[in-house]
Amino acid sequence: MLMAIMITGCSTNKSSSKSGNEEGAVSTEGGSLVIVRLADAENLDHHFMNTINAASVTHGKVYEGLVGRDENADIQPLLAESWNQIDNKTWEFKLRDDVKFHDGTPFNASAVKTNFDRLLDPNVNAPRAGVFKMVSEIKIINDYTVQFILSEPFAPLLSILASHEGGIISPKSIEKFGKNIINEPNGTGPFSFKSWTPGKEIVLVKNNQYFGKKAKVDEVIFKIVPEETTRTSMIETGEAHIAEPLSVTMMDTVAASSAMEVYRSEGFGTEYIGFNTEKKPFNDIRVRKAIAHAIEMDSIIKGVFNNVGKKANSLLGSQVFGYHAGLKAYEYNLNEAKRLLAEAGYPNGLKTILSTNDVKERISLAEVVQSQLKGIGVDVEIQVFEAGTFIEKRNRGESQMFINSWRNATGDADYNQYNLFHSSSKGPAGNVFFYSNEKVDQLVNAGRIEGDPEKRIQIYAEAQELEMQDAVYVPVRVIENVAAVSKKIEGFRISAAGYLEINDVRIK
Repeated sequence: MLMAIMITGCSTNKSSSKSGNEEGAVSTEGGSLVIVRLADAENLDHHFMNTINAASVTHGKVYEGLVGRDENADIQPLLAESWNQIDNKTWEFKLRDDVKFHDGTPFNASAVKTNFDRLLDPNVNAPRAGVFKMVSEIKIINDYTVQFILSEPFAPLLSILASHEGGIISPKSIEKFGKNIINEPNGTGPFSFKSWTPGKEIVLVKNNQYFGKKAKVDEVIFKIVPEETTRTSMIETGEAHIAEPLSVTMMDTVAASSAMEVYRSEGFGTEYIGFNTEKKPFNDIRVRKAIAHAIEMDSIIKGVFNNVGKKANSLLGSQVFGYHAGLKAYEYNLNEAKRLLAEAGYPNGLKTILSTNDVKERISLAEVVQSQLKGIGVDVEIQVFEAGTFIEKRNRGESQMFINSWRNATGDADYNQYNLFHSSSKGPAGNVFFYSNEKVDQLVNAGRIEGDPEKRIQIYAEAQELEMQDAVYVPVRVIENVAAVSKKIEGFRISAAGYLEINDVRIK
């Protein structure tokens, strides 16, 4: 008995000495990572996906592209080992030969061609087809070499291929679903799809056959929990590990907790107040300018957002290639605002509707804007919608004035400018302003084909100036990615594009 007690005691002490931190917790592999989120994905098909919220579930986890981005947002090889720009219209990619889709289908040049042929098929009518419209042909050279033949030069091709639109889907899934949206994602990534209960949860499991660095957890559960206090309470009780998004009003509560901490990082995207330029009264530029002059943004950044996210001057974040640092937003000037309204035929003001989704700080922003616009006689009705409904109404052009954000997925100005402002992108593709300016279209097109980075910067600066002159939107702030994270979690981050990066997460 004495010998047994001595052996047991030695064994216990040895285990304790391995803990690696004062609380005795060790970082291990395995377990279920639970992420509680405000809203569900609208779909799980990268060819139809319009939000980073949805893409965060699958991008880099289930689906992967030919290239990806590292922690510094630099382009790196992924499903392609290397690439070469043969001329300004031909890009050649050498593919990995050791990759299989989750269903066992080999990844090869034929799979790449099948994906882009589907994406660009007009009969499929995929909303994300526009970002690759310059691709005229995917040419198979051999089983593991493929060429992208472009109809015109396209400078930011790699940045698009690294975003969720470039995710490669199993040819078997494409054959099964055809023109219909794929809601059973099947890719090559470190996680495979297990189940989706719409409105409740999405479950992914570790892909043990993954060709690269394998995930550290066995399972990821994305739970939909609309109420923010419930989301953060679930971390306190150990029911969840990550809660996002995290509102500004909850940051102090989370920071004071012994169970969780606040994660913050600057993103590529911005938040803004947009106008439907085809809908009265905002089809009149004078009304749009009047609203822009009547909003005092400094007090909003401080009072609504508690200085989380710096004041924006553009719809491009300051880290995005092509950002125009010298762009001037409209100054606060109530007299000029009233003059413009009177000139537009509204000397006694007007009534309008401001739409937003059900995010706390956006509702607070709407209330402050409502109060400020009373100063020029504008009576604002606020309408708050669940995220999915808000997106649908916005995309259909049913909003007059709305609070929105654009989380640039590529870090390149083209992704912002083409999707948000080009006349061919009206509606679900991103131009929810329903804005059209022939000169802006010409500049955006020119920026896509220009190979000289300095000239591209000049082109995008001119485009941003025109968009501001047309008062298409009121810039609010550069987005900060904010989440509540359990102190049991290591290795979590949110990319500048806004994707949740969980492949390296460990649970203590």
